[in-house]
Amino acid sequence: MTGTSFIVSKDDWSLHRKGHIDQQRHMEKVKEAIKKNLADIVAEESIIMSEGRKIVKVPIRSLDEFHFRFNRNKQKYVGQGDGDTKTGDVLGQDSTSQGPGKGPGAGSEPGADYYEAEITVDELAELIFEDLGLPNLKEKKQQELITDSFQFRDVRKKGIMSNIDKRRTIMESIRRNAVEGNSETVIKPDDLRFKTWEEDIRYQSNAVVIAMMDTSGSMGPFEKYIARSFFFWMVRFLRTKYQNVNIVFLAHHTTAKEVTEEEFFTKGESGGTRCSSVYELALEIIEKRYRPEDYNIYPFHFSDGDNLPSDNEKCLELVRKLLECCNIFGYGEIEGLYYNSSSLMSVYRKIKDEKFTSVLIKDKTGVYPALKAFFKPQTGA
Repeated sequence: MTGTSFIVSKDDWSLHRKGHIDQQRHMEKVKEAIKKNLADIVAEESIIMSEGRKIVKVPIRSLDEFHFRFNRNKQKYVGQGDGDTKTGDVLGQDSTSQGPGKGPGAGSEPGADYYEAEITVDELAELIFEDLGLPNLKEKKQQELITDSFQFRDVRKKGIMSNIDKRRTIMESIRRNAVEGNSETVIKPDDLRFKTWEEDIRYQSNAVVIAMMDTSGSMGPFEKYIARSFFFWMVRFLRTKYQNVNIVFLAHHTTAKEVTEEEFFTKGESGGTRCSSVYELALEIIEKRYRPEDYNIYPFHFSDGDNLPSDNEKCLELVRKLLECCNIFGYGEIEGLYYNSSSLMSVYRKIKDEKFTSVLIKDKTGVYPALKAFFKPQTGA
C-alpha cells in the first residue's frame, strides 16, 4: 500500500512585518524622547545653523541603543568580604591623602553615551509647535486667501471636454434611453455632464509680528545666539501655522532701523544701547502700515537688559503705548556673563497689564519655555 505524506505549514505573515513594526516602535520611542528633551534640543547649534537642510541630527541622552550586557551577578559588591577582617584593619585609602600630584590621574570609567537620532526639521517643528498659537487673536479686517487648490462643487450641461463627468454622463444616457424605450445606449449631446471647479478661498484675520533685537556691543555671542534661536523658531512657527501673518524685523543699538530677514539673522553691530529707539520705530510702523483696527499686532523684543539709565523711563512709557494697540507685548531678557541686575526687567516690573509677558533666559534651555510663554493660545476678548 502506498503511503501518503502531508506537509502542514502555516504562514505567519506578521513575521514579514516584524522589521517595519520594530522600526515604527523605535521611531515612536525617538519622538517620545525628543518631546521630553525639547528644552535642550530647541537651541542646538546644529539645528539653528542647518541652513535649510531637511534632515538634522538630534542628540538624545535619555534613549539608549540595544546592546549586550555582561552578567555581573558573580562580582563582589560593597559590603562583601571573606569575613576575616579585624578591628583596626585599613580597608582603603583616600586618594586625597596621597599628597599633591599623586592622585589617580585621568579617569578610567566610561562616559555616558548618547544617541544621535536623525529627524527632519519639519517633524521636529511639528513637535515644538504642537501647543503653540498666537494669543488673543481677534477678528479684524478679513482678507481673502486664495489657495492653489480647486474644488469641483457643481455639475452643469455645458463645459470643456476635459472636465466631463463620465459617470453622470452615462447615467443620464441610460435614464433617457430607458424612458424612450431604446435597447441600445446612445449618448447624445443633451446627456453630457461637466464638472465645474471653484477656487478654494479662505478667510483669516490679519496679523503682524514685530521682531525687535538688541544688536549693541553688550550683546555678546551668547546673547545674540539665544535671541536668534528664539526668532528662528518663531519665524518658522508663524509660517507653518499661519498664512496671513506679516513679520517686520527691527534691529537697534542707540538707533533703530528696519532690516531684511537675512540681515536680522546674520549681521552683527556694536555701540551703545537705547531701547526706546526701537519702540519709537515700532509705533511709527504700526501707525503708517498696520492700523490696530485692521491687524492683530504682536511685538517681541529681546535684549540683555543693559540700557542707558536715562532712557529707562522713556522705554516704560513707550511700552505702555504699545500695549494700548497690541494683542500682547513680549519682552525677553538674556542673562549673560556680564548681566546687570538693575536692567530693563527691573523697570518693567512696574507694568501690571495682563498683555505684557516677560521671560528671563539664563541658558539655551530657556528658549523653548520662552516660546511657550509668548505663544500660549488664549481666547480673544
